[in-house]
Amino acid sequence: MDLGNEQQTLHPLTGVPAHELQAFSGMAANEPQVLHTLTGVPAQEPVNGEMPIPEMIPNPAEAEPTTGKRKRGKAPSEPKPKKPAAKSAKAPKSGKQEKITDAFKVKRKVNRFNGVSEAELLTKTLPDILTFNLDIVIIGINPGLMAAYKGHHYPGPGNHFWKCLFLSGLSDKQLNHLDDHSLPEKYGIGFTNMVERTTPGSKDLSSKEFREGGRILLEKLQKYKPRIAVFNGKCIYEIFSKEIFGVKVKKIDFGIQPHRIPETDTICYLMPSSSARCAQFPRAQDKVHHYIKLKELRNQLRGVETNREIQEVQYTFDLQLAQEDAKRQAIKKKK
Repeated sequence: MDLGNEQQTLHPLTGVPAHELQAFSGMAANEPQVLHTLTGVPAQEPVNGEMPIPEMIPNPAEAEPTTGKRKRGKAPSEPKPKKPAAKSAKAPKSGKQEKITDAFKVKRKVNRFNGVSEAELLTKTLPDILTFNLDIVIIGINPGLMAAYKGHHYPGPGNHFWKCLFLSGLSDKQLNHLDDHSLPEKYGIGFTNMVERTTPGSKDLSSKEFREGGRILLEKLQKYKPRIAVFNGKCIYEIFSKEIFGVKVKKIDFGIQPHRIPETDTICYLMPSSSARCAQFPRAQDKVHHYIKLKELRNQLRGVETNREIQEVQYTFDLQLAQEDAKRQAIKKKK
C-alpha cells in the first residue's frame, strides 16, 4: 500500500503505525485499548479463562510514583559476613592461670565489725573516762564507728594518738586503746568528746549538736577541773571558742590558748588532730612536737623542774615531703 502522500497514524504509546499494530495483534486500529495501570502495556485477554503468566512482573516498589510524593523502597542489601566472636576476657587460657588486670578485679567484702551492722553501732555510745585531779583531759569530736565497736578511745590502726603519747614521754611504754581506762590512775590523763552521738564521720553532725555539745563539755570541765583541757584538732576548739567565749578565731596557733575555762584554772591547749587524715600533719612524727610541749606544760603546772641539760632540737617540717612519705607508707601497708 502506498502511504507516501498519506499521513500515518501512529500508536500513542508504541510509536508503531496503527495498521501494522493491527496486523500484528489482531486488534482494530480504532478500537479502544485497555492498558495496564502500572506499565502502560495493553492488557492481554484471558485464554480459556486463564491469564497467561508474564515473563517478568516489575517490582512495584521500584516503579516511580506518578502522582504525589512517595518514598522509594530500598533494595535488599546482601547479608554481611558475620565476624568471628571475640574471645571472652574471662575465658582462662589453657594450662595457664589468668592474671588479674584492671579490667578484671576481684572485690573482697571487708567485714570490719565482725558481723555487727552500722545501724547497730550508731545506737552505741562511748563512755567518758573522767575523774577528779586529772592533769590532762583529751577532748575529741565524737565517737566513730570503730570506737563504738571497740568501746575504747582512739582504736583505729591509723590513729597516731597512742604512738605520739609514747614518743613524747607522756607514757613510759607503748600503749594502745585497751589501756585507756588505766590512764587516769597511772598518768593523770582522761578522755571525753564534745558530742556523744556516734557517726561515721564528723560531717554527719549538725551545728545544733556542736553547740549543745560545747555547753555539756563546759559543765564537765567545770565539774572535774583538770589542769589542761586538750582539744584534739582545730575544728573542736573553733566551735568551743565561738560558743563559750563568744570569740570567732580567725587564725589559731597550736599550743596554749589565751582563754581559760570559766570558773576554773583549766588551761586550753590545742594540738593537731591525731587522725591520719590530718593533711597538715599526716605522720605521727610530725605531731610529736606538740605532745612534747604538752608534757612540758604539765610538768610546769605540777612544779616539776625540767632537766636543763636536755635542749630542744630545732623543729623543721616540709608538708610536701610528709605527704609523699605518707602515700608511700599507705601503698606499702596496702601491699
